[in-house]
Amino acid sequence: MTNIVVLNTEAHKDVRVRAKASARFGDDQRFVPVVVGEFALLAVHYPILLSKDAETGAFYAGAMLGFDDRENLFLDEARGFDAYRPLSLRRAPFFAAGDELAIDLDSPRVSRNDGEALFDETGAPTAYLQGVMAAFRELKPGLERTKRFLETLLSLKLVETVTIDLAFDDGTRRITEGLYTIDQDALRALPDDAVVDLFRKGYLQLIYLMIASLKQVPVLARRKNLKLLEA
Repeated sequence: MTNIVVLNTEAHKDVRVRAKASARFGDDQRFVPVVVGEFALLAVHYPILLSKDAETGAFYAGAMLGFDDRENLFLDEARGFDAYRPLSLRRAPFFAAGDELAIDLDSPRVSRNDGEALFDETGAPTAYLQGVMAAFRELKPGLERTKRFLETLLSLKLVETVTIDLAFDDGTRRITEGLYTIDQDALRALPDDAVVDLFRKGYLQLIYLMIASLKQVPVLARRKNLKLLEA
């Protein structure tokens, strides 16, 4: 259940948010949506891949954080998030409501007793809430920029399926399907004018960040391997 309401200084002056990364608050996700403005920060930690929305079939960009369902290999309940934390995780329990900010009062992150205060004694947003507002200033236009970027990739036929098939030291395997990446052969075959257009739009840099991020797959696999051996 959700109870999403527009944030109000007076009505929510005593509301607090448990902002710490935690599995019980929803950080236990193996693949999370991201926007293109995050790519440079994401690529040094995670594989950046594409997937399809289960309901609409539309492509979206995401960061891969684990292999198994509800697995985030970067989440440590004691130490927090061991990497850049994607905006889609950091924004919870807040939502955009037009030009205003809304909050889900039924979220387990919301409390009256502990967590980050939203407003100070003067009614001004706290540093925490200002950080949330800054995240949404990136997220809202970022969703549209990401949509246009993906439309361009598809129109140029630069998207191909990828299957990640890994064997681990405990004798198990993980086969991850339903993901997509950049078709590098198709990229090299593009005519010069198309490449120049990608460059001028800033899309060529995003494409190469996606390609470079594939080097994080074996890094992610090492994290998984250590977890399996510890277990």
